[in-house]
Amino acid sequence: MTAGASRDDGLPGGGVRVVGSVGPIGSGKSTVARSLGELGAEVLDADRIAHEVLGEEEVRRALRRRHGDGVFAPDGAIDRRALAAAVFGPGPEHAEALLHLEGLVHPRVHDRIAARLAAVRGAAAAAPPDRPAPVVVLDVPLLVRAGWVAECDLVVVLACDDGVRRARIAARHSPGQIAAREAAWNRDPPDRLPAAKGRTVDTGRDVAYTRSQVEDVWRDLRGSSSP
Repeated sequence: MTAGASRDDGLPGGGVRVVGSVGPIGSGKSTVARSLGELGAEVLDADRIAHEVLGEEEVRRALRRRHGDGVFAPDGAIDRRALAAAVFGPGPEHAEALLHLEGLVHPRVHDRIAARLAAVRGAAAAAPPDRPAPVVVLDVPLLVRAGWVAECDLVVVLACDDGVRRARIAARHSPGQIAAREAAWNRDPPDRLPAAKGRTVDTGRDVAYTRSQVEDVWRDLRGSSSP
């Protein structure tokens, strides 16, 4: 690999390296993002940002209008467990509630991520030319559907056996959450990715095995021989 490659090919050079990942629920997106963060990348965690967005007064008012006090804890904070029960389920009312929630949260998350990307790019443009290009990880569910692929230099495609993946998520998510996220993934498969941007990482074994592959990705992004 050569230095000075164009931004579109995802190799080291000028600007900011942006990395996304795609895979169904339980396939290891957070593990890959966390590993890249430990190696030096800045991770933009859409779930964490969504949690912050739920604290915005306009969002809270909209949820109270739709759901009443039932999705609020005694201290006035959003009760995420109650909110999940209201939006993840088999009935049409759940689907409608989920669409309403996504309409509130997703645009705000998108705007925050876009603002941070712009800030990182602005800082990189003003940095000395010999400074390594920053790496930013978009830890975003449904990367294709959310419209972030065009911003990415590299998209990590997570390969994980369905049995392993389902065992991971069984204890962490309700059946309604799993069903909704699986359905969303089926509408957002990685075959819509530009072939030149995709790179497969096997996340079906232990964390150390995944980490070794992530370190290979990191070396390529940084153009160096060491993690």
